[in-house]
Amino acid sequence: MGVKSVNNTDRLYWLGRYSERVYTTLRLYGRSYDEMIEEMEGGYEGFCKSLDIPNIYTSAENFKTRYPFDETDVNSIMSNLIRAYDNAIELREEIGSEALSYIQLAIYAMQKAKTSMSPMIEFQRVLDDILAFWGIVDDQILDENTRNIIKVGKRVERLDLYGRLHLGREEIDREVRRLEGRIDRCRIRYRKESITALKKLAEEEKLDYRQIVAEIEKILEV
Repeated sequence: MGVKSVNNTDRLYWLGRYSERVYTTLRLYGRSYDEMIEEMEGGYEGFCKSLDIPNIYTSAENFKTRYPFDETDVNSIMSNLIRAYDNAIELREEIGSEALSYIQLAIYAMQKAKTSMSPMIEFQRVLDDILAFWGIVDDQILDENTRNIIKVGKRVERLDLYGRLHLGREEIDREVRRLEGRIDRCRIRYRKESITALKKLAEEEKLDYRQIVAEIEKILEV
């Protein structure tokens, strides 16, 4: 595999991861802030801890404005969306202009949300744009390997986030099975033993979320 192919494989994988990270974290953030406080121990501090990001925020209000929009915060939703776009730009020939355009539309919607009196409307547009991007990946990218690498990145990121956020067994088990069914269908090197371990972890009576995240983090360490 040449340098270009290796680079493109990495970009496709991270395009899948960043687009999923934006989608899942924005859905969580898009709930009312009070509901998020009730559901997550420690409020925004607990949110930062669960996702293993530094708590650089000075207050709940500071978190509510900086975490979604601050481009200088490397962990913000906007920063992750920009990284997805940067990868998509480099992959224009592989994914097509229409797929790229939906990532760009998501950025426009986030920019509008920043100044909107009703940001939740724009947040929904961001989510819709990400869903449309995934739909284009399925429908218009002819190369199966290209599609599969993006989807592997998506599934890896979703499992990582679900593990960190302590989601239920049904969600974890479903994503493990989806990842297993996808990762063997693309030309990407991975640790088969991590898939085996994840399947066993998803079946345990008490989920070991720390170990689930640990297996996901090393799945491509080959």
